[in-house]
Amino acid sequence: MNTLPGLQSLGFTLPSPAYLFGAIVFGLIGFVAWRYGRKGRRPLTQWLGVALMFYPYAVSRTWLLYAVGAALCAGLFYDRG
Repeated sequence: MNTLPGLQSLGFTLPSPAYLFGAIVFGLIGFVAWRYGRKGRRPLTQWLGVALMFYPYAVSRTWLLYAVGAALCAGLFYDRG
């Protein structure tokens, strides 16, 4: 059962390249935000960074990945002040 058609028959699908790119980019932004929040003792920035790193595991649609990622990045932008 290690063939792709066999796994697809069980409901497993491979993510699109756009999804993989978005997950990597938002994960890197989240890691940087987490480090910045930890160094600067900014708990909201730190938690937004954690959310950016781990939310792609809970989202399966590409458009939703980008929508949630943009919203969390907007939260980082407004928290910087």
